Amino acid sequence: MNHNVYNKVLGLVRWFLPFYLFALLPSKSIAQSWTADNGNGTFTNPLFYDEFSDPDILRVGDDYYLAGTTMHTVPGLVILHSKDLVNWENISYCFDRFDFADDAFSLKNHQEIYGQGVWAPAIRYANGQFYVFTNINGKGLQCYTSKDIRGPWQHHNMQGRIYDLSVLFDDDGKIYAIHGYGEVKCTELKPDMSGPIEETERTIIPEGNAVGEGHHMYKIDGMYYLISTDYMPNGRTLCSRSKSIWGPYETITITADETFGYHAAPLTQVPQNEPYRIGHDGTKFGIPDVDKDATACTNIHQGGIVEDQSGQWWALLMMDFHSIGRTVTLAPITWKEGWPMLGLEGNLGRAPRTWLKPAINADVKPHAAYERNEDFNGKSLGRVWQWNHNPDDSKWSLKNGRLRLQSMPAEQLMWARNSLTQRVVGPVSVATVELYTKGMKDGDVAGLGNINVPCSWMGIVKDGQQTILRCFEQATNDTIDTSVTTDKLWLRMVGDYDHDSAHYEYSLDGEHYQQMGRQMPLSYQLISFQGSRHALFAFNHKGKNGGYAEFDNFRVEEPMADRSGNIPYGKTVRIINLATGKAMFAQFHGLVYDTEATDVSQQSRFRVIDKGQGRVILQCEDGRYIFCAGYGLAGDVRLTTDEQKAEVFLWQDYLNHEFMLMSMRTHKYIGKSPTTGSPYSMDYVGADPARRNGAVLRWEE
Repeated sequence: MNHNVYNKVLGLVRWFLPFYLFALLPSKSIAQSWTADNGNGTFTNPLFYDEFSDPDILRVGDDYYLAGTTMHTVPGLVILHSKDLVNWENISYCFDRFDFADDAFSLKNHQEIYGQGVWAPAIRYANGQFYVFTNINGKGLQCYTSKDIRGPWQHHNMQGRIYDLSVLFDDDGKIYAIHGYGEVKCTELKPDMSGPIEETERTIIPEGNAVGEGHHMYKIDGMYYLISTDYMPNGRTLCSRSKSIWGPYETITITADETFGYHAAPLTQVPQNEPYRIGHDGTKFGIPDVDKDATACTNIHQGGIVEDQSGQWWALLMMDFHSIGRTVTLAPITWKEGWPMLGLEGNLGRAPRTWLKPAINADVKPHAAYERNEDFNGKSLGRVWQWNHNPDDSKWSLKNGRLRLQSMPAEQLMWARNSLTQRVVGPVSVATVELYTKGMKDGDVAGLGNINVPCSWMGIVKDGQQTILRCFEQATNDTIDTSVTTDKLWLRMVGDYDHDSAHYEYSLDGEHYQQMGRQMPLSYQLISFQGSRHALFAFNHKGKNGGYAEFDNFRVEEPMADRSGNIPYGKTVRIINLATGKAMFAQFHGLVYDTEATDVSQQSRFRVIDKGQGRVILQCEDGRYIFCAGYGLAGDVRLTTDEQKAEVFLWQDYLNHEFMLMSMRTHKYIGKSPTTGSPYSMDYVGADPARRNGAVLRWEE
């Protein structure tokens, strides 16, 4: 990594972290992208640290496929492939462009489909081919079919009013669509995918049964199981089951409150009593503070389940994950009295952030789902890129190893056609691109932006013969300008997406960068239903077709992606409880309690002993080991001189030296109440959204 890049990222991280944590960060980072695979037989959620909404999972033989929402961006209807459920690769989109003539699909004439387009797909395999079903707003139910998962795909416009659906190919050859919120309906589909059989629609779960939306229907051992999600009053995942597709169904909650210790993102608030338009003056809406203790819809919810080759079942659910958007998590399922409960025996309903990889005989090296970097030297764009609405293909090209965007009229970024986008990646990342401006004309604007609501960007504005470097932030409706004379510069967005914050920088030599504009708050929002997205753009704000801008060497640096040193194996550390602010302490009396954070005595120092596959035991520097005596809340966390009695924990990495310790015996977590004065116990089911219930710890060497 460029040393200047690294220093800037660490500067951002330092902004949010206490100094003593900053001092513990490594002096250099391996250039790689986030992967859930820890390389030791375990994985850590999320599977991707970037947006992938409404996941639906399918297994065909030894192959797994994941389909997800792409809303208004194209190519659309993304499909990922995996051999082990942990490492994924983007292998297909169902279509390159929306094939509807409406101006809204192409950002023409001030019409748009933000927050619409493709959402909540269902992927299935039957009759020797793949099916992907999805709704497209205003167009009804759509189906894409192919005998090869990589395409080409055939489009079937089935119309009708079926959305947020699941599809079941039943044993008798009938095809059912399950859909609706609260009142769940089932409609039979025509085998040729020409549409629904309208007269077959029936309500299978009446309103009033606490069932939500985002349905995923399965037939397992003759029983029908419907996985759905509800968001009132907060997010929960439910399962309904019946011996008949038509019901009656009984319903229970199979997971709730599993946020992995992340609170909800700020939600952009739109003006009341006023029709919302993407082009609003940003001062008319705000990004309010959030209740960090509330679950809201941050918990894992909507998604599908799948059985692996060993017979173990897994859930792949999404969670609203700060300004990144919605991400995918992988959780083990434990069958309990015929119900697919998320989590592990002894702690059902919750899920470990770190757990053992599926027992699948697949030789897969850890890798990211996408190649984010792009030099634009090829004949086509990398799979990670998507256009914001349908592009005008006559107005862009890959030319001489650069991306050329010709400017078209637009009043601001969100109306700019031919904006090329890719999702931001967390928890911290730096996106840099080279911009060439020699071909720009009067009124042209080009640069690097964040397509979100509110949006922002940094770039060059041509005003007559003047060249202006501008940073624009819609949230404050503010611009910062400076004059430049160069026709080449480097633009950069530095984001700490776990903390919903970012800023822009520029360089005239590719080495020395200067911040422009403030540290901006970021949000998630239910207007476009997407998180932050990098955008390469060119438009003309004077209402005419202008010149062109060229882009090269788009690079994304992820200084926290390398987690190989996050568990302090073999080190002697002090362990601070985030809720109490006090250090863990081994009493002579035999209990684990706490002491002041400044205590550096032998009894507040613990060695982390590696037991393989992310498992550890803790030994106090006085020679004693931590173990649990008893059950539940009454189970004291005590000390013993017998290493064979030591409690084996699976380390739950929360980054930034924060972690939890899950007992491999009970599947509960060690923790200490911040209010009762009780000693440590082994009865915590997990972290709360604000990480202040006493289960989340921090280590310092």
